[in-house]
Amino acid sequence: MKNWIEQEYRNRIQAESVNDSLVGKRLFFAGWAFRYRDQGGVIFVDLRDRSGVIQVVCRKELLGEEFSKVEKIRSEYVIGVSGTLAFRDSDSVNPKMVTGKYELIVEKIEILNASKTPPFALDEFDPTGEEVRLKYRYLDMRREELKERLISRHKLIFAIRQYLNDESFLEIETPILNKSTPEGARDFLVPSRLNQGQFYALPQSPQLFKQILMIGGMERYFQIVKCFRDEDLRADRQPEFTQLDMEFAFVSEEDIRREIEAMWKFALDKVFGVKINTPFETMPYHVAMEEYGSDKPDIRFGMKLVNVSELVKDSDFQVFSGAVTTGGVVKVICVPGGANISRKEIEDLTSWLNRDYRAKGLAYMKHGASGLESTITKRFKPEVLEAIAKAVGSKEGDMLFFGADSSKIVNASLGALRLKLSEKYDPPKTEYNFHWVVDFPMFEYDDASKTWTFLHHPFTSPKEEHWEMLRDWKAGKTVDLSKIDAKAYDLVLNGTEIGGGSIRIHNSEIQSLVLEAIGIDEASAKDKFGFLLEALSFGAPPHGGIAFGIDRVMMILTKGQSIRDVIAFPKTQKGQCLMSEAPGFVEGKQLEELKLRVVTI
Repeated sequence: MKNWIEQEYRNRIQAESVNDSLVGKRLFFAGWAFRYRDQGGVIFVDLRDRSGVIQVVCRKELLGEEFSKVEKIRSEYVIGVSGTLAFRDSDSVNPKMVTGKYELIVEKIEILNASKTPPFALDEFDPTGEEVRLKYRYLDMRREELKERLISRHKLIFAIRQYLNDESFLEIETPILNKSTPEGARDFLVPSRLNQGQFYALPQSPQLFKQILMIGGMERYFQIVKCFRDEDLRADRQPEFTQLDMEFAFVSEEDIRREIEAMWKFALDKVFGVKINTPFETMPYHVAMEEYGSDKPDIRFGMKLVNVSELVKDSDFQVFSGAVTTGGVVKVICVPGGANISRKEIEDLTSWLNRDYRAKGLAYMKHGASGLESTITKRFKPEVLEAIAKAVGSKEGDMLFFGADSSKIVNASLGALRLKLSEKYDPPKTEYNFHWVVDFPMFEYDDASKTWTFLHHPFTSPKEEHWEMLRDWKAGKTVDLSKIDAKAYDLVLNGTEIGGGSIRIHNSEIQSLVLEAIGIDEASAKDKFGFLLEALSFGAPPHGGIAFGIDRVMMILTKGQSIRDVIAFPKTQKGQCLMSEAPGFVEGKQLEELKLRVVTI
């Protein structure tokens, strides 16, 4: 349509740009009718655009016949208005709005599009269920909360790019369609029409290609990239997610950590005004597991796991002494002020830990006026009870919870219990805490398959001083592979792993040994990673890198409950898009072209 409003688009001003200097000037706004109030001859409309809301005043005496258009306006109608900006009367100023002291006296108005009645109110106070919001995601985006999160996400990514560009990093794209490689999760497979019977795999990460870039001499690479994993979903997982991928040549672990700390310090200050201190604290993996029961510990509060195995190994309480005798451990956490936790709550906690963490029970003691008290304290000598209280630093009014089993079960169960009880009894003392977890084991034993597997990924370098252990293992000597440490590091923010990386293997001999240790023989290695193994033989530089989950970082910084809260078009826990109704069935013709057939099992 060629009319006055098309001519005004180029002069459009947004709500956030309104200021005193524009009062008395003729302005044009376009957006959605957020709220409207009919005062009889005067209709007030809160016009909302991406930047904010401006009140527009439509007077019948000024608009004449045009006023009939105003009377048709309903919630979420798209409108364009032209008029003079004025100050509101002092008694009608709205201090809660950025534009609360201004209003536009409308002289022209046009309804650009009508809207059906939305299935939910678009103000921030409407408690709409997530499924409805996902189905009508385009409406949810008009709400302040999601809109601001998406804007903040853009700003964070822009700040990261700005910092890395200034630090001489190159953003280089890597393939989306590639060969399936074992990287820890199921691949999404894509059938090839031109190569029938063969499949591409969507990348779980650009791991192999970013190492190839280092061998190619690019030296400092990054990419904001989509990654794909076909795994069971939860609050911090999606089948497709966004990753900040980085790789460096000729660097040490310390060089990488220092660069990353500077990057996050810059980005968080620029986007969120958050000041963080550097260098970040560094914690060895074994300390994290022993004291927090997790390789991504939240260290913003206490309640550490304390090993009391030596104190209780000779007690008459068979649950404790028996666990130690059979090679397990007994650990305890102290819940400050937790003595008022009821028996019913303890029973519920016990059931939860048994169901989710295979913990056989949850012994407890309250710290009363005369020391530790419970139905089991009679099984311990007084000096042992005093030593336990001293070891955990308990005082009157505290509650002690014990775990007695294998180290793996005790760490996992008490670590989870610690997190569950912290909010009420020992809330975090800082808003944001970054710290590194380092010195991970290279391998871990998989009880189910009775084989060794990698803890990070098979391209992580063992520490140089442990290379000889791999050579000894290859020669048939008895070697405990769990004693080989990796040059790996994870960055943890508030108890969530937001990124992980390592110094990579740049020696083809060591790479082949690592692959063989996890059950990938020479033929299989050549089939799956042949191009990387060959590239390593052409003068590969020492290199390392790291990758960050942008969605996880945004979830924490914007206080979301799930990464779905910070993704424009997320999937449900069943991997479905409720808006577009993906995944869906395809026509038989498409399957025929691919020479595929769907078999219902």
